[in-house]
Amino acid sequence: MSTSSWRKPPTRSTTFWPGADPMTKTAARPPAEAIAVHPVQAPPPAGGRGRRRLADQVRAYGFLLGGLICFALFSWYPAIRAVVIAFQKYTPGSSPEWVGTANFTRVLHDPEFTAAWRNTLTFTLLALLIGFAIPFLLALVLNELRHAKAFFRVVVYLPVMIPPVVSALLWKWFYDPGAGLANEALRFLHLPTSNWSNGADTALVSLVAVATWANMGGTVLIYLAALQSIPGELYEAAELDGASLLQRVRHVTIPQTRFVILMLMLLQIIATMQVFTEPFVITGGGPENATVTVLYLIYKYAFLYNDFGGACALSVMLLVLLGAFSALYLRLTRSGEDDA
Repeated sequence: MSTSSWRKPPTRSTTFWPGADPMTKTAARPPAEAIAVHPVQAPPPAGGRGRRRLADQVRAYGFLLGGLICFALFSWYPAIRAVVIAFQKYTPGSSPEWVGTANFTRVLHDPEFTAAWRNTLTFTLLALLIGFAIPFLLALVLNELRHAKAFFRVVVYLPVMIPPVVSALLWKWFYDPGAGLANEALRFLHLPTSNWSNGADTALVSLVAVATWANMGGTVLIYLAALQSIPGELYEAAELDGASLLQRVRHVTIPQTRFVILMLMLLQIIATMQVFTEPFVITGGGPENATVTVLYLIYKYAFLYNDFGGACALSVMLLVLLGAFSALYLRLTRSGEDDA
């Protein structure tokens, strides 16, 4: 072996602490003063944590108290007061007189009572058939857009920002049988005109169109948010399986947004059962009581007939009906989710 190829093995340098034996190359343990000792902080006393938690709870309930007071004064107290007045003969400025169920009996025998409930239920059914499907379809279209998404969202939501009375007045001019824009467009297309809100057969359908246009913006945005939360992998898997557009909507979109659809359906039924602005501003309950709704009849009892007992009796009937329907609806949907 040549000396040039020989290399001295590397030596490992060892750092010894003071007191180590260099001959045996045994490193002694470092002295106690060389070891950094970090003091252990004692946990805060349990009483301090409890006081902080109590202060946070008091602060939270303090902020909640304002909302509870507002609800109590402007929502719960009027509702309880209406239930009491429903069993009284009440006129503002005079002492109430307890009459039991006389108000309910008188209201039930009113010829407008049957017409009001029939119109309200018909309006609700038409709103579900027309006004419930259109927002969902619009949300599907907006979800597929690639350009100008923000612009079309503003356009769809714009009617919600218009005051309801102003919106109803605009549609009242639109439906005018003489110089209204609807009939002018039909004349331009050489099509027969219509009485729209002035006809007994078309008035209720015209009001459903107004309510759908004025209120669908918020529903569309809620549907759009639900659609954008669906994982894209589900649609990709459906496309790989050869699913068409309608099949993807049926088997992916609707099941994934089922909870939102059910809740919005419940809220829409409750809202349409309390329709008031459109018949009050556009038709005044006519023609021939074709658009008198329950809430409009409550208004007539209270402010036209000066019968607050009858108005409150009708309000209690509507409250009981909507409460029973909501409880039944939630029970059925909950049992359906459990079975699924």
